[in-house]
Amino acid sequence: MRWPMVLICWVELLCCCRIVAGQDLAPRAYVITPVRSNAVTLIYSSARGDILFEGSAPITDSTGHINLVTASAYHSMVVFGRSANITVVLPYGVGNFRGKVAGTETNAYRSGLLDLSARFSINLIGGRAMSAPEFRTWQQKTIIGASLKVVAPTGQYDPKKLINNGSNHWAFKPEIGFSRRRGHWILDAYSAVWFFTDNPEFFSNNQFSPGKNVRSQSPVFAFEGHWSYDVRPRLWFSLDGNYWHGGSTSLNHVKSAATVQSNSRVGGTLSVPVSFHNSFKFSYSRGAYVRFGGNYQTVSAAWQYSWLGEQH
Repeated sequence: MRWPMVLICWVELLCCCRIVAGQDLAPRAYVITPVRSNAVTLIYSSARGDILFEGSAPITDSTGHINLVTASAYHSMVVFGRSANITVVLPYGVGNFRGKVAGTETNAYRSGLLDLSARFSINLIGGRAMSAPEFRTWQQKTIIGASLKVVAPTGQYDPKKLINNGSNHWAFKPEIGFSRRRGHWILDAYSAVWFFTDNPEFFSNNQFSPGKNVRSQSPVFAFEGHWSYDVRPRLWFSLDGNYWHGGSTSLNHVKSAATVQSNSRVGGTLSVPVSFHNSFKFSYSRGAYVRFGGNYQTVSAAWQYSWLGEQH
């Protein structure tokens, strides 16, 4: 295999690792809050583990270590009488990757801003918009909601470089969510599809590839489930799991079937309130089945400050 193609296989894997890192576990994503609820959250997460190629490239002994610091802002609102919310997320990442490419030790290091994302969610059944006093007397039964997550190509990107923090393409994730409470227990299940636009300048205009390369990715189908328990208000824990399939990549319209992802993760989450406005959340997850991509163990800790806006 020619060295430029070996390098492209290497970066294809790293791009897939970035997508895999985005397959997070989010319990209680459709549980509603009072109208005009607000929250800011800071999250630190660390992912470390092996990178699997399944024979798609002559790369062995590959590992990755990714540290992410993420800031997010949340606001709930009324849309057609239903509870709705919007969340904006901006991550900063530091990644170290190493492996043997055709027997030669290769290392990669990157740090900088990743792509910004925004998620709009609305509850369709069982989640009418409520003020804080109404919300205190309401008891959840069954909720069905829908959301759309958009990832914008705002991360740091240089088309001449093989590895970048940004993806240089848009991503869209429509999702349907189900949440059912029974006593102290809540069951959540979500089903979604990721869609991606093309990256029109993938590893282009450099000594290895003087022209422009177009990289495209097929949709990724994702399913997520959570089983959580309320110890008391705002103190809860959950068991989490997900599965996703698809996402094969093409370079200049030549498809690589070996890059199909068929992976799943399992883990747990603990949410602990420390005051009326402040809470902490801790989570752990690991690969349950990984066919291609990063087989990471991930730990994260989050601080959240929440407050209610003026109630009418």
